[in-house]
Amino acid sequence: MKIKVAVSLISFILAIASVFACFSSFFVASADIGFQTSAKSMCVMEISSKRVLRAKNEHVKRPMASTTKIMTAITAIENCANLDETFVVSKNSIGISGTSLYLREGEEMSVRDLLYGLMLVSGNDASVAIGERISGTQEFFVDLMNNTAKKIGAKNTHFANTHGLDEKDHYTTAYDLSLISSYALQNPIFKDIVSTKNTKIVSKAGKTRFLKNKNKLLATFDGAVGVKTGFTDDAGRCFVGGAERNGMTLVCSVLSCGPMFEDTASLMEECFKEYKMVDITNKVFKNRKVCVENGKVKEVTLQPSQRFLYPLKQDEESKLSYEFCFPESLVAPIKKGESGGEIKIFFDNDLLFSLKFTTIDFVETKGVFQKLFDILNRW
Repeated sequence: MKIKVAVSLISFILAIASVFACFSSFFVASADIGFQTSAKSMCVMEISSKRVLRAKNEHVKRPMASTTKIMTAITAIENCANLDETFVVSKNSIGISGTSLYLREGEEMSVRDLLYGLMLVSGNDASVAIGERISGTQEFFVDLMNNTAKKIGAKNTHFANTHGLDEKDHYTTAYDLSLISSYALQNPIFKDIVSTKNTKIVSKAGKTRFLKNKNKLLATFDGAVGVKTGFTDDAGRCFVGGAERNGMTLVCSVLSCGPMFEDTASLMEECFKEYKMVDITNKVFKNRKVCVENGKVKEVTLQPSQRFLYPLKQDEESKLSYEFCFPESLVAPIKKGESGGEIKIFFDNDLLFSLKFTTIDFVETKGVFQKLFDILNRW
């Protein structure tokens, strides 16, 4: 009887150990792919290639609170002829709930100053004033925001307001938010605003407001360049952080994340350590020469029309492959910058990029005497 009990006890212990081993392997696997975040949704993206480096529930639609203002700001910047021209703030912008610049009806402000108030201290009233200035009404401006989202490729995003307060049909995903932020950060005006730690804005009447950026990473994370915090009851704590190091710029979007600054910093730090920007153009491709028919020279040099950089882990360069498509010859006359072929770049057999090659010189047609000389030579 004692032997049977002992055997049963051993079997039970082994079963428990097996369960713990399964859970242990699950957590290790999760850590390996970077899912160690309390965010309900998360996406780390490199802004030029749009490659996703870390992700969790990145395509799930969620409310995004004041990270909405990333789209408000870039839409305003792209559609305002003069950011520094002042205008009169209407009563529609006054008394908006939530965080505020405490604008006054009749106050004269510039869109640029309001953008600082929007992105540094998250002024909801500033978002309404900006929308009215650009499009006449907040509703028309929201339509413009949604059109911009479509242009960027944010397919699972819809805006219902300019500020991010909870509202039906106001949502995005972590992936779309990173895509929108990647797009916005490539605008120098937007980048300058969101990377500002402290500033002051002054109305035309002389009222001064001192602004301190709510983004704590600007003071604590190496290379931080923005971008926006957010919170509502439905959305929870939301944040998009941006940082650049060694030629690589990352954005990390976390939705419904308690330790939003800490998690964002940890995720971006991991990605900076694991990935490096590789200039594939310089690393793999050299200038190529193509024969010229009926030209004063026998060949012309081609060069890549642009650089192509891509974030790669140390062991990933072996996954790159290339498909070359160059003509046997080009016929003179040939203009400088004329298309002369392309290379398709694949990663793990998926097409990454098509790189055009162009001529670096102008090539004239052969003159009459040169043509006669060629005929005599053939005889």
